[in-house]
Order: sequence, then structure tokens, then C-alpha cells
Amino acid sequence: MAQQNQHNMPGPGGRGPGGPGARGGFQKPKNLGKTVARLMGYLAQKKWPLLIVLVCLLGSVLTNIAGSSYINLVIINNIAGGVYTSPAGLLSDVLKLIAIYAVGWVCTYAQSGIMVQLAQRGTNRLRKELFDHMQTLPLSYFDKHPHGELMSRFTNDADNVQLALEQSVVSLFSSVLMFVGIVVVMLTVSPLLFLVSVFTLGATFLVFKVFGGRSRRYYQKQQADLGAVNGNIQETIEGLKVVKAFTHEEAAKDLFAGLNESYRASATAANFYSTAIMPIAMNIMNVGYALTAAFGGVLSIVMGLPLGSFTLYLNYCRQVGQPMNQISQQLTTILSALAGAERIFECMDEKSEVDEGFVTLVPVVRDEQGRMVPAAEGAHVHEWAWKVPDNNRFVLALAVKDENDQLVECPEGTEGALWAWKYPNEGDPAYGLHRIRGDVQREEGYVLAQLTGAVRLSHVDFSYVPDKQILHDVTVFANPGQKIAFVGSTGAGKTTITNLVNRFYEIQDGVITYGGIDVKAIKKDDLRRSLGAVLQDTHLFTGTVMDNIRYGRLEASDEDCIEAARIAGADSFIRRLPQGYQTMVTGDGANLSQGQRQLLGIARAAVADPPVMILDEATSSIDTRTERIIQKGMDALMEGRTVFVIAHRLSTVRNSNAIMVLEGGRIIERGDHDDLMAQKGKYYTLYTGMLG
Repeated sequence: MAQQNQHNMPGPGGRGPGGPGARGGFQKPKNLGKTVARLMGYLAQKKWPLLIVLVCLLGSVLTNIAGSSYINLVIINNIAGGVYTSPAGLLSDVLKLIAIYAVGWVCTYAQSGIMVQLAQRGTNRLRKELFDHMQTLPLSYFDKHPHGELMSRFTNDADNVQLALEQSVVSLFSSVLMFVGIVVVMLTVSPLLFLVSVFTLGATFLVFKVFGGRSRRYYQKQQADLGAVNGNIQETIEGLKVVKAFTHEEAAKDLFAGLNESYRASATAANFYSTAIMPIAMNIMNVGYALTAAFGGVLSIVMGLPLGSFTLYLNYCRQVGQPMNQISQQLTTILSALAGAERIFECMDEKSEVDEGFVTLVPVVRDEQGRMVPAAEGAHVHEWAWKVPDNNRFVLALAVKDENDQLVECPEGTEGALWAWKYPNEGDPAYGLHRIRGDVQREEGYVLAQLTGAVRLSHVDFSYVPDKQILHDVTVFANPGQKIAFVGSTGAGKTTITNLVNRFYEIQDGVITYGGIDVKAIKKDDLRRSLGAVLQDTHLFTGTVMDNIRYGRLEASDEDCIEAARIAGADSFIRRLPQGYQTMVTGDGANLSQGQRQLLGIARAAVADPPVMILDEATSSIDTRTERIIQKGMDALMEGRTVFVIAHRLSTVRNSNAIMVLEGGRIIERGDHDDLMAQKGKYYTLYTGMLG
């Protein structure tokens, strides 16, 4: 069961989706220097705040060291006697000491506040750039990467980066400076005494290295085990009906108990080594403190080491272990954050979807002379045109049909001439003449060609991965207003064809034209804007029912959305919802039935009002009675449009102009319903088998 839903497995700590990629909380980055430099770019947009942080950091460390030294001075002067002739002298030194620590407190507060601001802004920009870049990636990238693993970039990885920038970076630098400062003072006070401290520091460092390394390994296993526990919980809750239906409650309990026990064992080991570091290190430091005190006493007797220097050294000898412990802890956190940042940057470095198109889609209206005129921005129109700038790839030409019903170029004034796009380059898959079915207007620098929905696939070959071809030499012609249906067994390649029309994937051979224009010459956004789709699995977003219908055309009015719902046959059930069109949809429409979700998907396509419609099992989750109710609305939706229909329920494609029967990525039969029934081939078998 744990393998079935790894794409949506919650990440370590339960902070978001993860999966295997999200477990590397303690893995080291592959390219440390490059990742650090790139990450610092998100902090260093403004240099002054970082400079202030550096100054405050130095001020905090210096005041800490100076405060300890000054305390020692006050004690020695007070013990020695004779220095303070009145309480006023002691009060003056105490006030100075308070001032030193006050400066340190201000520096610490300032550096923390500024770093929080810089870290929040930097991480916010990092997340935004990652999200923006993901919108440009091709669908093939998301096919190859688990969705939960990608989502962990925004949650676990970005959170680790933010926490490290806010706290760990400053704490690490502060601890390093503190350690260096204390060591320098100890060397200055007594180089001989420092020889004793060298052995103590070495032993303490060895403890941090050995126990810290083991702790990190067990923490890594703990994070992996926690991810497995969270994934099992999520899967079991989501599939509780299945668990109960097959009476697998005891098996589910046993599986969870095993995962939970594994998590307990790794967490216990990780925390044991983590918590054991400080007691062992402190005992070593105490032993070192005792040895230093004994050796210092000998030096005081033999070499006359001043009492003030001796007590000052002992004070720093006790303090020097603290920054070492902080360095060990913060280094782990920072390496974890850098590994997360590297995963984010790997995603951001993926190549964006290539779009070399130059043809754009423009809404048009007709003037008094019947000419096409670009419509005002935001206006809802029912007519569109391709705006084709003058280019070197294809040109506008006149053509007539010869005796073989093939287009041949002709001069102006030829009777019965048709407009066509001419591709003169023989190396171009679209080589030759492609008829334009609609009005054409020559303008200065460009041509307006009416979009009528003529789509053609010529000798198309396609594969998702090399050496595994999905489509073989597929040729389909869809003229304006025609309904083309694709039928066949699961995996025959029906949905793949519609994905290629949208250019979600690139074909390996052949050509797809839209209005005679190679789809590769059309900007992808404009191409997809002209195509409406109702998919088998309707995805609903968090928001109201009205918002989800309006997703088809964001500028649509409430009246447009309601009319689209009426066309789809969804209006009646929507009005029966608790708040009607303002009912909130959450959890991908968990409060709606599958059929209701699909009706909303049809309404969403209706409000988009595109010239070409793709219906991928659009009525697969609607019962026969509901299907009859919406059939008239679907007919109204498809009127005047080119429609591609994918269906297993063959009763929905009987009125298609042409039905393509696919098997193994090839079109094995084509024709209308009557033709295919007369052939008594694959379609006849499917249709009569369904009736039986």
C-alpha cells in the first residue's frame, strides 16, 4: 500500500508533500560553492542591510567577549581592594558593564530583525521564481517527476532554506567569531595554559564529530521513516472505504504498527546520540577545566602568573565549548538547507517549454463592409482570426483543385481560386499547399485568416519515450463544424492524439495544421486558447462553483457562467446546492459526485466558447438519464464547432461525421456509423458487444 501513493506522500515532519526526494534533510549539497553563491543572491539584492548585519554581528561578539573580561576585572579589583575607594567606583564599573551588554543586546536584536526580513523576502522571491518557472515547463517534465516530490520544493526545501537564512547563518558566523575571539584571548592571556586546552578542545571536537555523525545518520533514517508513516496514514484514510470493504482493518493496523515501530527505533537512536553530545562534551570540558586550574596554580607559584589573568583564562576555558557545540548544530542545518536549495535550483534550471511560434490569435468583429476588425480588449466575441505576420516559412497563395482533387498554385483572377498557405521548403513537413477554409484579409505586414476550426494530422508518428512508439502514421482530417470521434480499446492512443493537437507534446514525424498553419508556427498560448477541453478527470479548484465555471474564461460575467451551466445541464443541480452558485468547492470537489464534477467541467468549456472542442470521455461518469438530459445542450455547445470526441460509450458517437477506430496506435477503420457497421470489423464488434 505504501507504494501506491508515493506521489502524494506527506514529507518529513508532516509539513507538506514529499516522497523520497524530500527526505534528504541531512544530505550534503553536490556543489557547495555554486549553491551558496546563488542563494546569497536572494539575500544580497540590497547591500546595506547585509552590511548592517555584519557590523551588528561583530558588535555582538565583541561585547560578549568584552563583557566577560570586564566582569573579571571588576571582581579582581573588588577582591584586591584598594582600587575602589568608595561605592561610587564600583557603581561606575557596573554601569559600564551594563552599557556593554546593552550594546550587545541592541546588536543582537538588530541583526535578528534584519535577517528575518531578508530571509522572508529572499525565500518569497525564490518560491515565486520557482512557481513561475514551473508554469513554463513542458508536461513531459511532470510526467517524469512525482508530483509530491516537486511539491516538496515549495514546502520542505524552501522552509529549510528560510530557517537557515533566518537563524542558522547568523548563528554559525557568530559562533565561529566567538570561538576565534575566545581562542585569541586565551592565547594572549597565557600561551602555556592554552597547551592544556588544546587537548581538551581536540577531544571535544572528536566527540562532536563521532556522535554528531551518527546522530545525523539516524536523523536521516528518522525522516525517511516519518515520511513512510505519514504516507501510510494518508493512504489509509483516503482508502478507508476499500479497507473496510475488504475487511483489511487488522492488516492495516499491523502495517502501521511496523512502520511506527521503525520510526520509534530510529528516532530513539537519533535523539540518544544528539542528547549525549553535550553531557560528554561538558564532562570533557570539566576535566579540562580542572587540569587547567591545577596547571594554572602551578604556573602562579612557579612563574608568578597574575591572579587576574588566571581567573580570566579559567572563565574563557569554560565558555569555549559552547560555540563549538553551536557550530556543530548549525552546520548540519545549513548543509540541509543548501541541499534543499540545490534541489530547488535543479528544477529552476530545467529548460522551459520551447515556443518558436509567431502566429497569434485575435478576436474580431465585422465592420459595415463585412471586413474583420480586431475587437476591443476584453470584449467577448464569437469570431476569431489568425494574425499571420509576413514570414519566410510560408506565404499566402491562390490555388485551384486539379483533376486529382489536389491543390495547385494559380495566378490571381483564376476562376474558382482558393486561398492557401504555401510552404516552399521541401524539407518542411508541411511542404506544399494547405487550403484556408474561411475569409482572408491582406493587411500591411500581416494577414488575417478567419479561424474556422479546420484541423489536420498528416502521417503523424509519436512516442512519449524513445523506442516505444505510440502513434504510427496517423492521418486525420477535420473540416469546420465536423464531429470526429476516436474509439478503441484502452491504450490505443485516443487521448494522445488530442494532446498533440494542443501541443502538450511534440511529434516525431509528420505535421499537424490548424487552418492550414503548422501548429508549430502558432504561439502555444494562442493555440490552446482556441481549444476547449472537457477531460475524463475533471479537476476543480478551491473556490465557489461560479469560480470553477469562470475558470474557462476569467472575464466571463455571472450571467455567462449561468448560461454555460444551463447548456451543460448543470444549472438544476447547482441551484439545489446549499449556497447555489456560491457553494464552496474544496478537496477537488469532494462534496460533489463524479457526474456533477464532470457537468461543471462541461460548463467550464461552454463558457470558454472556443472554436474547437475536445471531449475526452466527457460523459463517462454521467448516468444514461443525465446523459440524455445534457445531450441537447452538448449539441448546442458543438454547433458550428470542430469537435474531437473520445468515447468508450459508443452511443455518444453515432452522429459523428467520421469515426476513427484505433488499435495499437494505428487507425484501422474510418467512416461514419453506418459505414463502419456495414464493414462488420472492429467497430461492429465493439458496438454489438456493448449492446449485448
